[in-house]
Amino acid sequence: MLTISNDTALIVLDVQKAIDDPRWNSKNNPGYADVIAGLLAKFRSANLPVIHVRHEEANPASSFYVNGPGQPFKDEAMPMDDETVITKQQNCAFVGTTLEKHLHDRGIKRLIFTGVVIHNSMDITIRMAHCLGFENWLVLDATSAIDVTDANGKHFAAQDVFDLYAAVLSSEYCKLAQSKDVMVALPN
Repeated sequence: MLTISNDTALIVLDVQKAIDDPRWNSKNNPGYADVIAGLLAKFRSANLPVIHVRHEEANPASSFYVNGPGQPFKDEAMPMDDETVITKQQNCAFVGTTLEKHLHDRGIKRLIFTGVVIHNSMDITIRMAHCLGFENWLVLDATSAIDVTDANGKHFAAQDVFDLYAAVLSSEYCKLAQSKDVMVALPN
């Protein structure tokens, strides 16, 4: 069962305008950002830590290009002035960043993951968090996947990708929740 206390942080991963680029249109859960907005409001009212992770890509062809129009956070996930923003250049939010130190310095042991996409940055960041000893929860309605085509041209629908990654992550690296479960677990 999910317990949320002062040692719990909400992680909002890569919720930037880049994800609105047409190449990301096949999302299985297009309402994920509205769910994140609701969770942000509840974490803020409970005065619990919120950490935003921003991806900066050096490749100009990327929708997350550091100097491109996709860099700003989406309106639904805009950080408040007192919230932590971690900038990453790799898929994993722990590689080349101060995230681990920030969490340890604040005594954070439990991470509630939201953001995009389950089969890329979310996957590797949750796996690394597990290896670093954090208790991880993935909020399923606060993330998404997109269609994937493999090197042989085989197409996998976004929902199938989502279901597979959720199953793999929950087998060892995190527990799964819906936003309603998180809302119920938040202190009043």
